[in-house]
This record gives sequence, structure tokens and C-alpha cells, in this order.
Amino acid sequence: MSLPQLHYTSVGSGDGVPAGRFTAVDPAIPGPVRAEAAPLLAYDAPADTPERLTDARLRALPMAFGYVTLSDGSHLLSRTVATGAGRFHAHAVHLLPGTPIPGRVLPVAAWGAAGWLSTTPDRMLPDPLTSMSTTHGPSRGLTREGLGDFAVSRGPWLAAVLSDLRRVSEDPSAPPVVLVERQSADVARWVALATAVLPPEDAERLTFTTYTRHPGRTSHQVVGVLPEDAPDVRDPRFRVHTASGQGPTGTVDDVWAVTAARIWRSRSPELFRAAAELPGEPFAAGPLAVTALGAGIALGSAERAAAADWAAVRPYALDEKGIGQLTDALTVPADDRTAAECAAALRLLTALDGRCPAAVTAPLAALLVTEAVRGGDVTLEPPARSAFAEPAGERALAALVEELGDELLAELSAGVPRGVARTVQLLRITRLLGVDCAELLPGVVSRLARALLDDPEAGACPTLPDLLDEQFDVRTALLGELDRLAPDHPTDTERLLLRAPLPFTGTQTLPHLRMCAEAPGAKARGADRLEILHTVLRAAGMSPFTEPLVLRTAVGLVWGENPPTAGEARSLLGETTSDAHRTAGTWARLVDAALAAPAGDDDAAELAHDLLRGFPQEIGARIRACLLLLDFARDLRSGTAEPGWVDRARTLRSRAEPAEAPAVEHAFGALAERLLAPGRPEEELYAFVHSGDEDLIAAYGGAARREAVLALLRTDPAYVADCFTVWNAHPHAGSDWTRTRTALLEEVLRPAVRALSPEGLAAAEQAVEREGSSRTLDAFRAWNRPARSIGRLGRRIVGRVRRG
Repeated sequence: MSLPQLHYTSVGSGDGVPAGRFTAVDPAIPGPVRAEAAPLLAYDAPADTPERLTDARLRALPMAFGYVTLSDGSHLLSRTVATGAGRFHAHAVHLLPGTPIPGRVLPVAAWGAAGWLSTTPDRMLPDPLTSMSTTHGPSRGLTREGLGDFAVSRGPWLAAVLSDLRRVSEDPSAPPVVLVERQSADVARWVALATAVLPPEDAERLTFTTYTRHPGRTSHQVVGVLPEDAPDVRDPRFRVHTASGQGPTGTVDDVWAVTAARIWRSRSPELFRAAAELPGEPFAAGPLAVTALGAGIALGSAERAAAADWAAVRPYALDEKGIGQLTDALTVPADDRTAAECAAALRLLTALDGRCPAAVTAPLAALLVTEAVRGGDVTLEPPARSAFAEPAGERALAALVEELGDELLAELSAGVPRGVARTVQLLRITRLLGVDCAELLPGVVSRLARALLDDPEAGACPTLPDLLDEQFDVRTALLGELDRLAPDHPTDTERLLLRAPLPFTGTQTLPHLRMCAEAPGAKARGADRLEILHTVLRAAGMSPFTEPLVLRTAVGLVWGENPPTAGEARSLLGETTSDAHRTAGTWARLVDAALAAPAGDDDAAELAHDLLRGFPQEIGARIRACLLLLDFARDLRSGTAEPGWVDRARTLRSRAEPAEAPAVEHAFGALAERLLAPGRPEEELYAFVHSGDEDLIAAYGGAARREAVLALLRTDPAYVADCFTVWNAHPHAGSDWTRTRTALLEEVLRPAVRALSPEGLAAAEQAVEREGSSRTLDAFRAWNRPARSIGRLGRRIVGRVRRG
């Protein structure tokens, strides 16, 4: 039974627009289909087509051969040819929805069918599809050999075109693929190449036309145009491919398309049918790549990785011969092998291990070991030892030792420049190959431990736990070395353990590592720092008296690089003997705490006193002088300081140069407080006033402005008199003293006196007279007397000055 056909022939429209009429239509084709088909069948000759055409020029005009889906779901397969200047004839076959082409051939196979007519027949002849040969091969240029030649000639563009054709097959909304060719037969060849590769369902649905002048007006997925009608390659509405001139730049990331292109360029289209019989999703690259490698076609690294990954997921999908061919292809020497390919090969080896003989797995394992040693991927894991079982595996292993053993030892002995991951990788490979590196192990482990502490983030290396699980001697040595280094690098060790859960729960004591593991939780509980210290010390399982270094680790974990407060340091020193701090080296942190304490911290002086007694041999001369300044402040405040305060303070400061500023503030502040206190020795005051020491006088000026002094001035008339007498005396003691005493009289004493009640002022005047004499009282009253008004004349003068 013949399929419904129609013929559509050009007629003059008078306005230059191609038009036509149906000259023969099968009655089974409804009117809406004819109306929709008419513009699809119209033909617009190329722009430079002359009015008069020779037979040769007429035959050279492009042919519009197309397959399209209509709105009702039916299909139209048509061929439109030019029959003269401005004239054309279209012959089409209508396929109802769900109706396949006879013989299940693909639409493009009808390109060269003999039944296509260029004129309307007197009677409806059998349609071209039914009368076409039932063989599945293409004809008239679409032969296997012809398509192979075409694929080779279009090799640079082949993968990109196939990738875009895949996209339009998967996504109906994707931009159509525009193929720029001078011959419409070449567009048909492109479609034939694509349909041989696409899954059968997608190949049958692919719509195309080999020629149009208006690619934006068609609904075809593949559109052929002449170069003069090609859209701009930057037009987002199209994916334009001009298969002429210089090849395209860049690479195609579609592994399926790249693999298919390699198969076509190898003139092996039968492999597409073989690949289609293998399990896998549509457009999966794995089946294509496995089939190509089995046929001896060279593929790139990405395609080889796809083949290995596919076979790793389906280790039973290939027979013994197929597995052997695949592993042979994967182990061929290659310069482009990537980390992704090696990782895929390892997954394949893992899937085959125990299922295939060593003759199959050993070469693949040997490749991975060689790539791990000589390649650049430090994350590549060595294969399992079982891959080298049986005599064939043992021979492969012996060959690897002969080839790589010296390289492994040389790199391990010289120090691994690529850090933790590389060291772990090499240690695992040496164990796999049985290479003896016992003499090198202490140095390797030492460098590995230091690398982990230098970069704790490297502790997240995913293969480090595997190394420690596999090699007990390495684990013991590494944990011991980390525990030894932890007292000097406690915070780094703590950060390392947060990223690398090291297995130190065995028989090793490892007190420092246990402390570092406990510290984050103790800090998270929000306890004060001394409580955190006690918690981490308990985690050590050892007393600071028997193992003082745990004290160094604990202090580093709790305070880091910062010193403790003076109060915390006093507790540390009080809870633990000076001997423990001396051995642990933490006495220096206590000294830092004393020297960094602010001036108002009363614990600093007491701490300094204890440090001077506890560490007489360890403290150097300058630091001793700084601590003595703090101890001197303690003596001043307790009233036990020997006479000669000023000389003592200045002498200690000179010995401490460059003196720690807080220590000087403590000592000079305490001295100033004593000089401002009632009942201070006059000789000490005199020595201070005439010292000319700028810092000491400044400390005195600052102390005189404190609330304790101001409170006395408000409540004690005798203190007011004493301050007035001192601050009004010694006018020739030096410029620093003069500036300070003047400022104190004006800024401290005068506001306090002005605020006194009349009774308080009278009491202050009596005290001034008792402190000095009647002349002193007169001076006090004159100093306290308000300034006179400037008077009327003065105000007039001031006003003129202001107006001026």
C-alpha cells in the first residue's frame, strides 16, 4: 500500500515571492495539512540565480530535501527542486503519527531514492519510500565509503556539530543547528552522519532541511544554507557551523560527540550499532568509547576515562575478550593521560579485582603505580595488593620494583616537595611494592609531621587515615613525632586534630596529642581560662610535676601567643612549682604576663616579686630590672621601700632600657602616689622636685588628677594646704616641674577650692596658715581671689577691638 503523496508546483505571484499550487494530492491528506505544508514546500532560488539557466546550472541549484513534524504530529518528507528560473516542483510523502517509514529506514536514507519526481505525473505513482530498496544503507553519495570520506574531510568540525545535534535531540527548545555548505548533498551527508550516531528514537525524530534561504522561518532542527545566507555565528538563535576554511578554535567538552567523531573519522560506522547493544543511557559516552577501544581506535584521555568508568559500573557487561581489549587499550603508553583517567582506571581495577585473572588486572595496576610515581596527581591512590596476585602479578610487581624502586627512595630521602599528600602517596606505594625504606623512615616521618603542623589544612588529606591504618610503624612513629612537637606547636596541633582525626587511642600515651584533642571542647563549654587549663591537663593523664612539658602544651593551648593576665599567671605559679615552669619553659610566659599588665593591675607587682624569687638564674639583667621596678612599686605601696625612692626608680629604669612601658608606669605611678600621700618624707619630695625627670614628673601630674586625690581635696583642709604649699614651692626646680605645678594649681586645686563651702574654705585657710605662715595665707588668698572686672573703659576698648 502506497503512502499518501502530494505534488506542489510553482506559479507566478507577480510580486517576486515564491508561490505555488498543489497539482496532485492524495485525498487522504486533509486540508489543514496541505495548508501547513505549502510554505514548507516553497522554494526560493539563491540570490544570484540568473533569469536564463543552462541545464548544468539548473542541476547545480541546491535541492531542498527535508523532514518536518507538522502541528498534528504527522510528518512530511519532501524533496523540492528548481525546474527553471523562478520555478520549482515539490514532491512530498505524508506520514501519519506513529507511522514508520517502510523498512524502518531513516528519513535521510530517502535522499537518493529513485521514486522522487520533478514533475507532476498523470497518475499517482507509488511513493518513493515504499518503492525504495529495503536495504538500510544510504544511496547516491550516502554510501558507507562516501560518508567515511565526508567525515574525514569534515573532521575538524565533526565533534562540534555532533555535540549540537545531541543538544537539539535532548532539548526541543535548543537553537537549531545551521550547516553552511555549498552543496545540499553535503548537508544530507551531515544528517546521515548524525543519524548513524544518535539513539534510534532520536535519529527517527530528527527534522532537517538541506536548503533554505531563511533559516529563521523554519521549524527544522537541522538547517542547511549557502554561505551567502548564513546567519552571524554570534546570533543566539542558531548554532552555526561553517565547514570550510580554517578549522574551529577551542575544544569540545562533549565526550560522547568527540568519541563519535573519532569513530566516524576511522570509517567504522558499524561500531555505532555495536555500541547501541551495550547497556547505558542515551548519549552515554562509555559504550561508544569501549567499543572504539576494542576496535583499536585511539581515543583521548577523557574518552578513555569514560570507557573505564562505564566498565567499572558494569564489570559483567563485557566478556573476557572485551575486558582484555579494554585493559590493553587503557594501558597503552600515552602522553595525554589525565588525573581523571587514572581515577577512572582505578575504579575499573577495583571492580575487576577478584573477578579477572592477574594477567588482566596486573598491567592496569602497574600503569596506576607508574602514573602515581611519575605523574602529577598526588591524590591517585595505589591499587590493592591483590591486583598483583598469581605469578603474572608477581612478575609485574617485580618489574615495577626494578623500574621505580630507586626513584621512590631517592624522592623520599631528598624530602618531598609536594607536601603531605605526596609523602603519603609514596609511603603507600613503597609498602605496596615491598621496597625497604626503614632507614629513611625516621627522616620521612619527621618531615611529614612538620609539614602537617606547618599547614594543618593538609591534615584533611583523605589518604592519610588509610596510610595510618595500613602501616603500623608509620602510625607509631608519626604520632610519636607529633606528640614530641606539640609542646612547641600546640595551636597548630589543635587545628590539625580538628581536620585529621588521628588514631591515638592505642597503647601510646601521647599526652600532648590528647590535650590538643580535648582543647576545642573545653573552650566551647565557655569556662574561664584557668578551668580550661585544668581540663586539658587532666586529659594528658600526667601531672606537670612528673612531665612538666604538658604544662607548656596546656599554656599554649589556652593562651596561644598572648600572655596570661597577671592574676592568671600568679595562679599558674602558685599551683605548680617553679621547677615545673622552669623545665617547661613557661616561666617566660609568666614574666610576659607581669610585664604586660596594665598600671591598675595590682597582681603584677606581687607576680614580679614571686618571679624574682623563683627564677633568679633564668631572668636576664634587663628583664630583672623591669621586674624590680614592679617589685619596687609593691614596696612603695606596702610602705617597706628603703629611702632614696627617686634614685631607686630612676636607676632601675636605666638598667631596664629599653624599659617595658607598663613596668615603668607601675613604678613611677606608685612613687607619685606616695609623694602625693599625706605624711610622705620631705626629703623624698625634695629629691623628686629637683630630679628634673620628665617622665617621673609627668607621672606625678597624672596621679594628682586621680579621684583619690580629688576626694581628699574636697574633704581634707589639711591636704588642700599641703598641696598648695608643695605646688606653690620650688619655683626654680626646672621647667618640667614649673609647668606641672602651675597646671595642677589651675586645673586641679583651684576648681577644688572654688567648690568648697564657706566653712570648708575657712578651714583650708587655717590649715594653710598652720602649714606655713601669715604670708603663706596671704598668698593663698591672693591666688584664690577672683579676677577683677575690666570696667566700663575696658569693655569699651574690647568692644572696639572685636568690631575691628
